[in-house]
Amino acid sequence: MRIALLGGTGDIGAGLALRWATDSDHDIVIGSRDPEKARETAAAYEDTLADQGVDRKLTGFANEMAADRADVVVVAVPAYHVTDVMGAVADRLDADTLVISPAVGIASGERGLHYNPPSAGSVTALVADAAPDGVDVVGAFHNLAADRLADLDAELDADTLVVGDDEGARTRVAELADDITGLRALDAGPAENAAEVESLTPLLINLARYNDDLRDVGVTFE
Repeated sequence: MRIALLGGTGDIGAGLALRWATDSDHDIVIGSRDPEKARETAAAYEDTLADQGVDRKLTGFANEMAADRADVVVVAVPAYHVTDVMGAVADRLDADTLVISPAVGIASGERGLHYNPPSAGSVTALVADAAPDGVDVVGAFHNLAADRLADLDAELDADTLVVGDDEGARTRVAELADDITGLRALDAGPAENAAEVESLTPLLINLARYNDDLRDVGVTFE
């Protein structure tokens, strides 16, 4: 499949791009508001992959072009940019496009980070509200340690929780997650459960902040 990572120049976008490029045959496209930055980042990812003995071609475009004809669009931008990015690419999405939202609303406090959901209730819901009618939106990849995900020398052993109203769409995202070695997808049900999933992220970041041995903490369920 063709996977477009909008905001693919950022932390979670980098990790997903590098892992999918390493562990799968999917066509990886890096999107950015700045097309030159997208192209430069795609070339840098190619160099990182080459250092690992992986010969892959990645392309970079403005977000609109990256989303055009993509099978999967990952909105890997901060929560406060989600609405603008979705508005910019909406006319490039159709009923066959699967949209994935990994963003989380977070507020910074003096002693830590706190969950800060938008008025829609969750960022997943915010993306769904901004998506064209008939486009499936699934929340996933919220609770991963971005640095570890992007470190191809590091083995993964983590779960990602998948939420969305269409069961078939959740299954497709779970299969994409399972393409990444060491990552397991778990079905967390419909989109109304997204707030509970997203709220784990600031907790994990706080744990990493206050515990040196949990710098790249993730979650697993047994």
